[in-house]
Amino acid sequence: MPDMNFENRTIFHSDNLAVLRGMNSETIDLIATDPPFNKNRDFHATPDSLASGTKFTDRWSWDKDVHEDWWDAIKDDWQGVYEVIDAARAASGDDMAAFLCWLGVRVIEMRRILKPTGSLYLHIDHTAHAWVKAMLDGIFGRKNFRNEIVWCYSGGGVPKNDYPRKHDTLLRYTKSNKYIFNTEYKPYKENTQQVGKHSTYSGGHDIPLKRGTPVTDWWTDIKTVTGWSPERNGYPTQKPLALYERIIKASSNQDDIVLDPFAGCATTPVAAERLGRQWVAIDIWDDAYQTVLDRLESEGLAVQKEEETEQTEKRLITFGDVHYTKTAPERTDLGEVNAPDLRLRAQRSPEPWEKLTHKMIVEQLTKAQSISIKEKELVICAGCGRELENPFMELDHILPRADRGTNDITNRILLCRPCNGYKSSTLTLSGLVKRNKKEKWMYNERQAKEAQGGARLRADKIRNGEINI
Repeated sequence: MPDMNFENRTIFHSDNLAVLRGMNSETIDLIATDPPFNKNRDFHATPDSLASGTKFTDRWSWDKDVHEDWWDAIKDDWQGVYEVIDAARAASGDDMAAFLCWLGVRVIEMRRILKPTGSLYLHIDHTAHAWVKAMLDGIFGRKNFRNEIVWCYSGGGVPKNDYPRKHDTLLRYTKSNKYIFNTEYKPYKENTQQVGKHSTYSGGHDIPLKRGTPVTDWWTDIKTVTGWSPERNGYPTQKPLALYERIIKASSNQDDIVLDPFAGCATTPVAAERLGRQWVAIDIWDDAYQTVLDRLESEGLAVQKEEETEQTEKRLITFGDVHYTKTAPERTDLGEVNAPDLRLRAQRSPEPWEKLTHKMIVEQLTKAQSISIKEKELVICAGCGRELENPFMELDHILPRADRGTNDITNRILLCRPCNGYKSSTLTLSGLVKRNKKEKWMYNERQAKEAQGGARLRADKIRNGEINI
């Protein structure tokens, strides 16, 4: 396993994407987090302003919140995720698609930094649950979806025209099919008849009389943090410690590393500390660090100075044990693979032609594959030879990424939408051409070859510096 390039009990005061991208791969055992999903609340605002009822316009905007390189990376390497976001944009609007893109690039990094035995618990509500579930299937794989946990609670107002919304959802995924899981138990209900070494439910089923009844995916025994709760610190979306303690107990062991990329009011770090886990937290909120210290102190887990601790079997941590930084870590695992005897070449700085954006590559290949027909500029599909207008063409890889194809212009081509769909992420360009011939989809093989040759020639000229962009 790669070494940790961050310290235990670290608070990163930063946008979490930079921090996640800087963390070494396969260093985290458990990610338990509650990302912002209420579009009517700006997560850059202070908890006080949110708690007082301040409202903001929709936070998520495709034009303002989606970086071009995020969308390019998803298009190139995560076809399933791309299709989910594209469908969400058509069905639920730009704001939903923007949120999914913003969250998706972060979850992709979360998956990378999880150990093979690691797990993710992503807390979400009804506003985006369906789309997020589909997106996570695209990132982790449908077979690694373990549970949809429903956390039920009561309290609050009752709408006149709807059923009261009284539950949140936690989506649980694992990195692989070998993962940490510790079965949890809760006390038997009063109507459970305990007979001998077994307990009998009113339904007539017997289970061994151990520590109680196993916890299911329907959680009704954990209350929300109300205004009069001792845990309450004013943060509007604060979750109870009991909720995250249950998660941490189930999917990690002593001294394992727990991460919360949206740490907010520090529920996950405090729960991890209470249970003897290592932890790392990330949040953009200015008061996140002080909130962690205050909550650790209020829970009797930390004191300000070491000399103030009493002589006990277990020394309390001091405020100095909790690290604070605004600087993202720098990866030290680049150029290495898991097996110690296998090494990749050291990374080099990319050449200018390798840095072309998705948009710039499309513009160059459009010029290379264009044709004039009846005074109209069209683009030739390199897969079937059809001449179509530019909006009907899509960028794809000549050699799929799964076969170590690169993302630069030398491995890119423009295809019509049907050809791009046929090719998917498995066929090479030559494999697509063979399929098109077999399926009688080839329209003009000569033009397809000309488009391929034109694209390769232009890519070579850009690489050799003959064409400056």
